[in-house]
Amino acid sequence: MKHNVWLNPDRLNGLVIIIALAVSYLYFLPRWADQNTNSRMDMIVAVVDYGTFQIDRFVQNTVDFAKFGNHYYSDKPPGAGFLGIPVYAALKIVLQTPELGQIVTRLSNNHAFQATLNTNGSGISIDKVRIAIAQVIVTYLIATLPTVLLGLLLYRFLRALRIQPGIALFISLAYGLLTPAFAYANEFYSHQLVAALLFLVFYLAFDRKKVDQVGRLLLCGFLLAYAVISEYQVVLIATVIFLYLGYQLFRAQSLPKISWAILTGAIIMAGWMVYNTAIFGGPLKIGYAYSADWTVQHHTGFMSLTYPHLDALWGMTFSLFRGLFILSPWLLLSIPGLIAWWRSHMFRAEWMVVTLTVLAMLAFNSSSIMWWGGFAVGPRYFLPALPFLSIPVGFLLDRSAKNWSLIITTGVLSLQSLLNTWGMTLAGQSFPPDTITNPFTGYAIPAWYSGNIARNLGTLIGLNGLNSLFLLGFFLFALALSWFTLTQINSKHQKLFVWKKESPLPL
Repeated sequence: MKHNVWLNPDRLNGLVIIIALAVSYLYFLPRWADQNTNSRMDMIVAVVDYGTFQIDRFVQNTVDFAKFGNHYYSDKPPGAGFLGIPVYAALKIVLQTPELGQIVTRLSNNHAFQATLNTNGSGISIDKVRIAIAQVIVTYLIATLPTVLLGLLLYRFLRALRIQPGIALFISLAYGLLTPAFAYANEFYSHQLVAALLFLVFYLAFDRKKVDQVGRLLLCGFLLAYAVISEYQVVLIATVIFLYLGYQLFRAQSLPKISWAILTGAIIMAGWMVYNTAIFGGPLKIGYAYSADWTVQHHTGFMSLTYPHLDALWGMTFSLFRGLFILSPWLLLSIPGLIAWWRSHMFRAEWMVVTLTVLAMLAFNSSSIMWWGGFAVGPRYFLPALPFLSIPVGFLLDRSAKNWSLIITTGVLSLQSLLNTWGMTLAGQSFPPDTITNPFTGYAIPAWYSGNIARNLGTLIGLNGLNSLFLLGFFLFALALSWFTLTQINSKHQKLFVWKKESPLPL
C-alpha cells in the first residue's frame, strides 16, 4: 500500500501556513496616506514617471523626507524602494487604461468604502486610485509575500530543530498572526522584507552539509547586505548571522569560502554608496542626516542613538503604549523557552544567534530617542527580531507537550494576543498615534465601537464595520476544519500503512 505523500504532515502544515497567512494579509488593504509608505512610494513614482529621485512634486504628502540643496528626497533606506521601481514600471501601462475610471466610479458609489474616508479629505480621484492600486501590488510583493514565505521558513527551521509538527505549526501561525508582524505584513514598510531576508540567511547557513556551496554563499552575502540597505539598524543582526555563517563554514572546514559572501555583499554596499553619493554628496551620507522634520531627533547622539534607557526598555516590552509582551503575551514563553533550549544541550550555536539577535535589537531600540516609532502597532523597530524570538517557544512546548497547565496557559496567552494584535491592527484607517499613551482604550476600543474597521475586501463589496470581517472569519474556520479533517485522515492512514507494512502474511 503506497503512502500518499500529499497527506504528509509537513506538506499539509506548510500549505496551511501559506494559505492562512496569505489570506489574512491580503484581505486587508494597505493604508492610504501613511507618511512612511508615502515616502517610499514618492521615490518610486518620481523615478518611473519623471526619471529623478527628487520628490519635490509629492513632498507635501509625507513628513519623512530629506532636504538636500534645493530639492527633496525620501529619507528612508533605499532597499525597499529599489525593489518597487521595476514593479511600478511594469504596472504603469495597466494603470493608465480607461478601466481605471470605472473603478473610481464604483468606489464613489460604494457607501461602505466612502465611510472609511476622511470626511475632511479631498475624496478619491483617478490619480489617487492609480497610486493606491500600485501601492497595493507593490506592498503585496515586497512585504506580504516575504512574510508568508517567512512563516513557512520558520516552520521548516523549527522542524529542522526537531520540534514536533503540530508545535511548529502553532509557532509559525502565532508569529504571523499574533504579533505585530500581522500589522506590517501588508504595509509598504521595510520591516517584514528585512525580517525575511535575514531569517532566510540563517536558514541557509544552518545546513552545514550545503553551507559551503558557492551559489548559497553568494546569495547569503547579497541578502545580508540588502537587508542592511533596507533598514540600517539590522546591521546588528546581519553581523551576528554573518559570524554564524563563518562558524558554520569553519566547522565544514571551508572558512576561506566566506569570501564569496563578502563579494556579493560588497557589490550591494558599493551600489548603495553610489546612490548616497549621487543624492547626498558622499558614500556614507544617508537621508536621515538631512531629514527636514526630524532634525533634533536625528542629530541627537549618533542618528538618534545614545545608550539603552530603562524607560525605553520598559516602554517597548511591558508598557500599554508600545509593549510587545502586552500586545503579544504569548511571546513571554520565549523566556523559559530559552532556558529549556539551553538545558537540552542541542543546537547551542543557534541558541547564541537567537539570544544575541534579540539582545542586540533590544539594545538598539532602547537606545533610540524615538524608540516607539511614531504611529505604530507595538515596537516596530524590533520587528526583524520577532521570528528569532519565536523559536524558543517551540522548545518549551516540545519538551512539555503533556503539561496541561502549560497548554492552558499557552491557549490563554494566545487568545489574548489575538484580541490585542487584531484589535489594535484593524482599528481605524491608520496606526495608533504616538500622542495616545494607552492606544487600547484611547484608540482601538473607540474605533471598534464606532465600526471604524480597516478597509478590507468585505468593505469593497459593501459590508460595514464588524460585518466586513465575516468572510475572512468563515474562510479561516473552514481552513481550520479542513486541516483537522485531513490530519485525522492522515493519522488513520499512517496507522493503516504501518499495520499493512508490518503485519505478517496470512497462513
